[in-house]
Amino acid sequence: MTIRSGERQPLACTPSRVLLTGGRAPVTLDLARMLHRFGHRVYIAESMERHLCRGSVVVEQCALVPSPRHQTTAYLSALEACVKRWQIDLFIPMCEEIFYVAQGAEQLRQHCRVLISSPEQLHALHHKYDFIQLAKSMGLSVPDTYLIQNSQEQLEIQHVLNKSGEWVWKPVYSRFAAKVRMPIQHAPPGEELISRGSPWVAQRYIHGRGLCTYSVVHEGKLVAHAAYESKFRTGDVGASVFFEQVQHDGAYQWVKQFVQKAAFSGQIGFDFIEESDGRVYAIECNPRATSGIHLFHPGDGLVRALLEPESLLNEKKEITPQSGDKAMLALPMLGSGIRQANSRSNLRSWMTAWYGARDVVYTRQDKRPFFAQIAVVLAAWRIARAQRITLTEALTHDIEWNGEQQ
Repeated sequence: MTIRSGERQPLACTPSRVLLTGGRAPVTLDLARMLHRFGHRVYIAESMERHLCRGSVVVEQCALVPSPRHQTTAYLSALEACVKRWQIDLFIPMCEEIFYVAQGAEQLRQHCRVLISSPEQLHALHHKYDFIQLAKSMGLSVPDTYLIQNSQEQLEIQHVLNKSGEWVWKPVYSRFAAKVRMPIQHAPPGEELISRGSPWVAQRYIHGRGLCTYSVVHEGKLVAHAAYESKFRTGDVGASVFFEQVQHDGAYQWVKQFVQKAAFSGQIGFDFIEESDGRVYAIECNPRATSGIHLFHPGDGLVRALLEPESLLNEKKEITPQSGDKAMLALPMLGSGIRQANSRSNLRSWMTAWYGARDVVYTRQDKRPFFAQIAVVLAAWRIARAQRITLTEALTHDIEWNGEQQ
């Protein structure tokens, strides 16, 4: 039985105290609002001083914690202190800090429930080559993918690739399509960028439309699921900024088989390419919260899926958004609109999307996060300037995980 997100669900359980990380992320803000609407008390642990959830009326308290990437031990100690001080019932890591949280999950589980998979499984799913190999071993459709760990391997593989179609180059650890080299650029990464510590993959380029999924899974079984097409992005191959629910059985069945065979639990997202014949190929996995959260209406069944997955499974219910539901990140969506202005048909498509979608950051009852976006971007800009990295990289520089040995 499928429960559409537009159908109001009864209160999932006794009001709980829920701790979320990633207060800078729109998905965290959106989920915080859903939890608050259901009567739960929401707390935020964030290593960036300025973030979207700071000042939100739905958040009880925020804690500024050390960087999970640069001060892992101190970060985990701070999380444990937050869990104990606020008497947290459920802890949900939301962004890439999940890889660091996993290292201390057993200690945290002494105090509360933690929605997270094992470090080994998270790492395998995050690694762009290991994930492809795992899915391939399950008999699921994925594009041909080669691992490249040094300049010699690059020369050998590139000789083969030059004779066999188009290829995409990308680091095995990356996010938001950062550093991706598309076929049209005709240039693989320089030899100085590739090493055993910073490997890349060459992945066969598949012509088709991009699809993304987001799922909540409990012990290998889907509890909630959403899918959307990647129409408008930050840049040509960046993160999606517009989300419209689509019903896609091929992607759904792929995800269902994968999480079952992997015995996964937690939040997980996949990026797919759909060929003209309808067949889908998974190209990447994000074993954490993704923007598919935005397709669920605040206060609807997604909260129950996260807090009471067992009860939904016992009732044989699965939460999914209504077909055609739309959401967007308004400020980056405006930037996307500027890029569409050179084509009348593209601009018309953008305008249709804009007028039919809700902004996931702005609400009349909770306006401060919308204006906080400016402070977040300014803080990231200062980091980008100091570190000589891109603005996108600056937004995750203190939380990202790139396969560092623990």
